[in-house]
Amino acid sequence: MNPTKNKVIVTWAEDPAHFAKPSRRDFLRVGVCGALGLTLGDFFRLQARADQKFYESKEGPAKGVIHIVLPGGMAHQESWDPKPEAPLEYRGPFGVAKTNVRGVVLNENFSNVAKIVDKMTIIRSIAGKDADHGRASYAMFTGYRKSPAIEHPAIGSVVSHELGSRQNLPPYVAVPSAGEYAGTGYLGSQFGPFGLGSDPGRSGFQVKDLLLPPGVDDDRFYKRQRIRETVDEHFRKIASKAEALGAMDKFYERAYGMISSPAAREAFDIDKESSATKAKYGQNEAGMRLLLARRLIEAGVRFTTVSYGGWDHHAGIENAMRRQAPTLDQALAGLISDLDDRGMLDSTLVLVTSEFGRTPKINATAGRDHFPRVYSVALAGGGFKRGLVYGSSNSTASEPEENPVRIEDVLTTVYQQIGINADKELMAPGGRPIEVIDGGEVVKELVG
Repeated sequence: MNPTKNKVIVTWAEDPAHFAKPSRRDFLRVGVCGALGLTLGDFFRLQARADQKFYESKEGPAKGVIHIVLPGGMAHQESWDPKPEAPLEYRGPFGVAKTNVRGVVLNENFSNVAKIVDKMTIIRSIAGKDADHGRASYAMFTGYRKSPAIEHPAIGSVVSHELGSRQNLPPYVAVPSAGEYAGTGYLGSQFGPFGLGSDPGRSGFQVKDLLLPPGVDDDRFYKRQRIRETVDEHFRKIASKAEALGAMDKFYERAYGMISSPAAREAFDIDKESSATKAKYGQNEAGMRLLLARRLIEAGVRFTTVSYGGWDHHAGIENAMRRQAPTLDQALAGLISDLDDRGMLDSTLVLVTSEFGRTPKINATAGRDHFPRVYSVALAGGGFKRGLVYGSSNSTASEPEENPVRIEDVLTTVYQQIGINADKELMAPGGRPIEVIDGGEVVKELVG
């Protein structure tokens, strides 16, 4: 037997100018490491964990979140922040819709949402930095600027990591599928989004992992489950520290739970909804995606990401908005009203984001180009104030004028409402603690 095995050997430079003399406590710590079979690297990793900023995550007012993502960058002028008094080349081709909040107007493209602004919070002073689709989208999902050194987890994955699942349902679901930056980042793969593999807005919608394969009845399904459990137990004994095995086990456990639970299967069955409810949302991609998101939150899913449309309107913005906005307008108004009617709005947060805004002036091809310096975000429920328009842009929608807000501040406030302190540090590979959001601040005026 090698007497030096598992012991830490430390050599110190004879010249004290190079290294500080170790204290008796340092030697005691290293000695304990050796006795416990730990390497010095193990010791420093454990020390890093002990030094983490740790806050216990508990459910907050927002027990469920529906994050509606509008890829491409929807124009703030043609949606939440119209400028009817500006010259034509700035205000664009549309008029306004009066809302049910005194003195507040939206673009006419959102006339249905205008009727329920008293249930919403709209922030008109988001101050962004990135005009690139990828970088702006990354910031929107994670609260961080994109870096080649590390990939950060999206908010849905953080929620999955911190709060876990309910009712045999995955905590994080992407409708219909996850975007490039909606994933786990440095967190384990078991915290990733469950993608439907099908679109609820199209005929023949079926969730890919909820049906038994052809020729496999319930008896065969449960027999296979027992066989897999036996095999897993064997591998756990010979590879108890295999992280990949643990992640796969979580995936299988979730899949078996969903397939074997009638309630879980029913949550994804949009045909259980009445024709009247479907008509309220709109029987199209936008409507059915948001309706399914509501069903999932109601059944116990904690976080859903819903992607809809393409809003990168460099040319022909009038026709593009007339084609896309009405379905989103109906679906969003239907969702918020439905949540409120069911008594769910106070406990469900609806968050509507896009990558950035669009340039103040209409360009030579009758569109607007990328513009990050000011844009808007819309929210409803989850403890956010009702009927609030916060912040403003200037007269041409080209700069924040009052109460500028960063996207990391929005997400920090959202995390607070979910029950997660965004200052908490999670452990990245290599024993590196990283804050959920670095430097974000809660915007206290938005909640309460």
